[in-house]
Amino acid sequence: MPRLITGLDAVKIRANLDRIRAEIGPRPQILAAVKYVPLEELGTLAEAGVTLLGENRAQDLEAKATAYPQFHWHFIGQLQSRKVKQIVPHAELIHSVATDSALRRLEGATTPILLEVNVAQEQSKAGIYPKQLPDFLERSPVPVHGLMTMPPIASDPEDSRRYFAKLRELAEKYDLPELSMGTSQDYKVAAEEGATIVRIGTILYA
Repeated sequence: MPRLITGLDAVKIRANLDRIRAEIGPRPQILAAVKYVPLEELGTLAEAGVTLLGENRAQDLEAKATAYPQFHWHFIGQLQSRKVKQIVPHAELIHSVATDSALRRLEGATTPILLEVNVAQEQSKAGIYPKQLPDFLERSPVPVHGLMTMPPIASDPEDSRRYFAKLRELAEKYDLPELSMGTSQDYKVAAEEGATIVRIGTILYA
């Protein structure tokens, strides 16, 4: 299990943030993934000028967003239907809706979502297949603002390009404005292919 990220330096984080922004331009939002950042370190992120945070675990989102409501909070982890009610009060956007049970649990909520699409159709990975997208869009009880994907693990960021391009094509086909794609490994390629949100972790804190 990865170790918690501690001893954050606001000056270094701001420099990393500025560098990433210069690389990808003004359009994609930079979301700081804080799964391994303890609650006690979040003040340093605020000092560094970070404004958008993403948490993977429902209980940590609840604790961190309660302690630091000044941030914009997104939920970026695998969405379990039984955790929906815990997440909805704190997340401005949920990135990872991919099951019928999660859709049902969102009934009555107002929090917008992104549908997670398994573009590569990997059997071991979460996400709906592209052919399922029209049905999920039709049945969603909450606003669908866009799509999210996690491409197959690859050592070369260019290997992710075709999956990002496919997600962009799907979003354009269904007139969906938001595209959450790209992480520390491949955010530049994701931005080139139309990402509106890139999820940055380790390289922001180094």
